[in-house]
Amino acid sequence: MELIFNAGPVVKLVMLILAYFSVVSWAIIFFKFRVIHRATRDSAQFQNFFWAKKRFDTINQGLKNYKHSPLTVLFREGYQELLRNQSDRNVDEENLFTTDLGQSENVGRALRRATTLERQRLEKFLTFLATTGSTAPFIGLFGTVWGIMDSFQGIGQTGSASLAVVAPGISEALIATAIGLVAAIPAVVGYNHFVNKVNLLTGEMDNFSQEFLNIVERMLRRG
Repeated sequence: MELIFNAGPVVKLVMLILAYFSVVSWAIIFFKFRVIHRATRDSAQFQNFFWAKKRFDTINQGLKNYKHSPLTVLFREGYQELLRNQSDRNVDEENLFTTDLGQSENVGRALRRATTLERQRLEKFLTFLATTGSTAPFIGLFGTVWGIMDSFQGIGQTGSASLAVVAPGISEALIATAIGLVAAIPAVVGYNHFVNKVNLLTGEMDNFSQEFLNIVERMLRRG
């Protein structure tokens, strides 16, 4: 702590900025861990529920039990699109799947739109982690360079270049680089981890959309 308090004002400002990046990054990491974990858990449970129940109206009534899964959003959007088409054609609900094949195109668009929105929701705040991981080391390096410049200026003013004079200033400057790395490393690890998880969930959403469309098209063909 002594190194931090003895640093110059510019180095202190750099360390303050890095502390902000680090605190926000850790907050995002904990938040995203909770969101992604719930989404993954509820998606696995919802897929079991979906294939076990088979009837859309029954599945729609059970969505609240898997509210953190992005698949439930896709199902809700696709099912509501089917209901809207049914309402537009003024067809009795029991004959919901007997209308023309244009329904599957509308459902496909609804599913793609929902997939895009859910992916954006899952990726929210990850840009900050990427920014922290890529810029924090350079911000810390800037603080170090500035601190070393101050140290050399002090050497010039005192006229002494002994280790006792140089070492404290350089060690105070290097603390900025260390803090930069402390902020950047968790951010990079968290970013890579969450991007991988989001890609897996996006793959599940794509597969679910295709399965949902296949079911709708089979129902439409049977009339």
